[in-house]
Amino acid sequence: MLKRIVFGISLITLLMAGCAGARAPESEFMYGEAIVERESADQAMPAAPMEAPAEIYEESGIGYESVNTKVTFNERIVITNVNLGVIVADPAESMKAIGKMAEEMGGFIVSANLNQISLSSGEEVHQGTITVRVPAEQVNEAVTFIEEQSDKPVEYKTIDSQDVTRDYTDLQSRLRNLQAAEEQLIEIMNDAYETEDVLVVYSELIRVQEQIEVIQGQIRYFEEASRLSAISVELIPEASVDPLTVAGWQPVGIARDAVQALINTLQILVNVVIWLVLFILPVLLVIAIPILIIVYILLRWGKRRKQKREMKTAEADDSNA
Repeated sequence: MLKRIVFGISLITLLMAGCAGARAPESEFMYGEAIVERESADQAMPAAPMEAPAEIYEESGIGYESVNTKVTFNERIVITNVNLGVIVADPAESMKAIGKMAEEMGGFIVSANLNQISLSSGEEVHQGTITVRVPAEQVNEAVTFIEEQSDKPVEYKTIDSQDVTRDYTDLQSRLRNLQAAEEQLIEIMNDAYETEDVLVVYSELIRVQEQIEVIQGQIRYFEEASRLSAISVELIPEASVDPLTVAGWQPVGIARDAVQALINTLQILVNVVIWLVLFILPVLLVIAIPILIIVYILLRWGKRRKQKREMKTAEADDSNA
């Protein structure tokens, strides 16, 4: 009995792995209209799982019912995320307005953070970030509302869309295969009488159920993320970007120009030193060393000649005396 149960579990595992490995074929999507076009109806369905010979099932005592994993691309599963940087007069008020907008659209606030920063002038202002989720079909409307919170150009805006239709379909196929395997294992466990047999089947059943829960969680994530798009907004206070102006004079700009001129001058000086150390000094040494050696030899030779003349003069003086 135990051998038949182990054989049956192994067979279910192999069939389940083979079916899970099958992937949906490529399809062509018309992105502008969110319409899926298929070359033929057959291309929308993966090949049916390979069925084992009937005698194998009879020998193992397992009843098997083929799971037809139909794949239909009625709609695309697209996850859209938006990142915005907006300059606003009052980040706190803008944060409230954006959160209210998301809730009115049927979405919600994922996170919100408002902190206080100090400017170089000593002024303290608020700066915030907020992330909301809104219905995917209202993303453009929500982005327009956020941009209208300021009369200045948007600092930055990125829109990232990811088509997960194929992954979503694969997960559904794997889920159906795992659920079929779960049913077969439950039948086997109900027919088992020995404690050892029940434990073996129960262990395999727990493993399959854990995989089912994981895949169900992934499917729920895809469905939720595609239904509600995430919009992350950085709320930049105007005071942190507006230059200080006094009667038409902008000292901040002049100070910036002065610092830039100082940097340019120091850069020139450093370049000169680098050239002097790495190029000019080695060249001068190569040229100067031979000249110094020749000068040294000539000086020694002249000194010796002078000493000889002095010795001859001294000897002549001695002989005359």
